[in-house]
Amino acid sequence: MDSLNAYETCPRLGVGTLDLLGRVTTATLSMQLLKRGLRRVWMAGPRPLERDRARFVGEAFTMRFLPLREDLGTPESYRRAGSLREAIEAIPAGRVAVIDAHGYTGCGTLGDILLLRMRQRGVVAAVSDGAVRDAVGCRAVGLPVFCAGVAAPPSIGGLIFAGWEQPIGCGGVAVLPGDILAGDEDGVVVIPRHLADEIADAGEEQERFERYVIHRIGQNHPVVGLYPPDEATLTAYRAWLDAGEPEA
Repeated sequence: MDSLNAYETCPRLGVGTLDLLGRVTTATLSMQLLKRGLRRVWMAGPRPLERDRARFVGEAFTMRFLPLREDLGTPESYRRAGSLREAIEAIPAGRVAVIDAHGYTGCGTLGDILLLRMRQRGVVAAVSDGAVRDAVGCRAVGLPVFCAGVAAPPSIGGLIFAGWEQPIGCGGVAVLPGDILAGDEDGVVVIPRHLADEIADAGEEQERFERYVIHRIGQNHPVVGLYPPDEATLTAYRAWLDAGEPEA
């Protein structure tokens, strides 16, 4: 399915795009994507394991599980070719590990040992629509982790690892290798790679305007005509920018 590989079909990201996206909230990003007709971009299920370690942005490295079949989900499967362990050793630095677990939370898709190895390899964050195990140890690793729950059993208690760097679904969202993921306390948003530069610029401008809106509401200005803005508000906003965003 090479036609669904974001790396194959899209140009390189602009210089500074990831840094800019890292300063924009997922609420803003989801609005900018909605304006371009994309509504299924926010993952339902994955939540930050630690609220104070939720912010991240990076390119997706996809991993895929299948529902359990008992003859395949065995302890010996950890050693076979194409295992989750091999996938982890294949992740380039700077990527986000994104796991398709079909929303199953009866076993852990990752634990502290695998997360520690991911961190050593320079992984930015881990996102799973399944569960993680060894929750205390996972928090100690210090990597942003988003998951749909915690569970004691290992992955072979309910899932079979099936491959990596393929199109997947995670939290009800299609994710292609190389798509951009951004996370914060509101959850995880998927940005199609070909829109990343545009969304970054538009997101920065939206948040700049919203700073002005908050400034005006702080002065007891009515929200009607302000947000969304009428022509008078836009004129006042431009003057505020020219003045250097006073009192923002």
